[in-house]
Amino acid sequence: MEKLMFIETGMGIDVHGQNITKAAVRAVKNAIHYNSMPGIRSVLPENSLDNMKVNVKLAVPCDKEDLNIDAVKEALPYGSVTVEVMDGGMMTTSGIALEDKGDKNDMMYIVIASVEVGY
Repeated sequence: MEKLMFIETGMGIDVHGQNITKAAVRAVKNAIHYNSMPGIRSVLPENSLDNMKVNVKLAVPCDKEDLNIDAVKEALPYGSVTVEVMDGGMMTTSGIALEDKGDKNDMMYIVIASVEVGY
């Protein structure tokens, strides 16, 4: 990324089901949910959203091999998206395992996201 314009951060949790992708997508959506960038086109090359670059950094506690990167990318409506995955986040007890929610155990997964936007 030549020019970094914005960094948005978020957290996502899968309380039941132990699905790292669900927690990661929620973290990305949390990061971008409360933001608006009305002037972004005016600073992008050729005033085009096609020239926007988005780099997502995900701190995940486990199951990196199960993380669906394409699902994470689909959470972002514009830009050329890259995803970096690193150790981090948290696993902690939800206090209860619910079979009807797909729980394998009582753990919940917490993922932290940083969404960098620029060109």
